[in-house]
Amino acid sequence: MTGDRPCCAGDVRGADPAPTQTPAPAVKEVPAGPRSTRGQVLIPGGTFAMGDHFDEGYPADGEGPVHEVEIAPFHLDATAVTNRSFARFVKETGYVTESERFGVSAVFHLAVAADRDDVLHRIDTAPWWLAVRGADWRRPEGRHSGIGDRSDHPVVHVSWNDARAYASWAGKRLPTEAEWEYAARGGLDGRRYAWGDELTPRGQWRCNIWQGEFPTRNTGEDGHLTTAPVKAFRPNGYGLWNTAGNVWEWCADHFDPGYYARSPRRDPQGPDTSPVGTRVMRGGSFLCHDSYCNRYRVSARSSNTPDAASANLGFRCANDA
Repeated sequence: MTGDRPCCAGDVRGADPAPTQTPAPAVKEVPAGPRSTRGQVLIPGGTFAMGDHFDEGYPADGEGPVHEVEIAPFHLDATAVTNRSFARFVKETGYVTESERFGVSAVFHLAVAADRDDVLHRIDTAPWWLAVRGADWRRPEGRHSGIGDRSDHPVVHVSWNDARAYASWAGKRLPTEAEWEYAARGGLDGRRYAWGDELTPRGQWRCNIWQGEFPTRNTGEDGHLTTAPVKAFRPNGYGLWNTAGNVWEWCADHFDPGYYARSPRRDPQGPDTSPVGTRVMRGGSFLCHDSYCNRYRVSARSSNTPDAASANLGFRCANDA
């Protein structure tokens, strides 16, 4: 993960495998579905200034320089992909996520619902993350958790590879990073957040992030310890929900912190490769806090390896217009 500090998304792939872990089989190929814009919003084309206008980003994340980008019209899911939608995908294809195949995934330490023997180790670079055996999209906090009452919450514990497989099956694709930021701004060019420059206008929370002292005490002022329903809070100016906080969202692009200096003006697709093989994540999550991971700003960016997954990492899909 990139940045002056590790991002608040966990990754057990970089840790030594647990003794009981076995290598995961190859990712299952999923047939591509017919093109579909179901659940999507048409985002009008336009030009915007991409990047950090306030010089608040972590230097290693590469949020600058601010540069003008022209985006063609495209479609984007109004919400992150839900547990309900992902369950349908799994039922129809038999797909097995990488977290399930690895047998372990990252769970935030205050949310674990698992036997002690299932907690394998802490993640060295971010000790509030635990490698939990049996944690996956169906059991986000471990074997003693479930999603029965969370069908309208974003699916988590999905890798970039998993997200791309779902998007192909759904007749969609992952958004480019430039598309994501343009849409997340909701027409408010140059602002700090999707709703303006103030985090809590009139004292109201507009996103699901951490309140209190990270990572030991969450006051829950926004009503959520972990994920919130995908239509919590208010949509932005384009009708998109939760483009800040809740869960990180995968983008199609390789990650390179120096890319903005050479990015093309029209519909940038990201660099051809990444220096360390990572893919872009956007939006921040329920664990972001300005004392540690101020990445719920609309320009903020981070990355992870394409096989990484955690309890706060999901995605939404795009489509050409």
